[in-house]
Amino acid sequence: MQLILASGSPRRKELLGLFGIPFVVRAADIDETMDPEKAPFDEVARVSRTKAMAVPRQQEDVVIAADTIVVCQGKVLGKPADPAEAVKMLTLLSGRDHQVMTGCTVLRGEKSETFTEVTDLHFRPLSQKEIEKYVATGEPMDKAGAYGIQGGAALFCERMVGDYYNVMGLPVCRLGQTLRSVAPEVMEGVL
Repeated sequence: MQLILASGSPRRKELLGLFGIPFVVRAADIDETMDPEKAPFDEVARVSRTKAMAVPRQQEDVVIAADTIVVCQGKVLGKPADPAEAVKMLTLLSGRDHQVMTGCTVLRGEKSETFTEVTDLHFRPLSQKEIEKYVATGEPMDKAGAYGIQGGAALFCERMVGDYYNVMGLPVCRLGQTLRSVAPEVMEGVL
């Protein structure tokens, strides 16, 4: 049996490493396009399920897949395509409440469990200069919503309600509970 992380994200690798159990990385190569007519909460869960199913595995292997989006004023913000889009996203988030949603799937054989974790955040008003300076660091370019809460964007967040690790891309607490449900032997020896 192998524990497989269906993601190439360095943040997800780091967070899964907190469990102290060995795992391999097999990034899923799928179309992550979401249906704008459907609820983001449901779509991010669907994408995580699709990622989990796309990973090559043996019947006894356990797969963890996740997808993270930012939702602000009804708009879904994925990873920015370029610096101009990153500036647009951060301008939208400036002075506003938004949500980070991570769909997460744990799959083993025919058994799977999918959930969506939601964290509420509020960014203080940001100046155009701050936004442009942050985008120039390159940090926003591979992150949903064009920011990394564990990096420079920590200076932007006034309030957060929910799982901090969810904002980084992997809801660690709920994932641990789900692993105990779907594949309890994986969690033997873990707190």
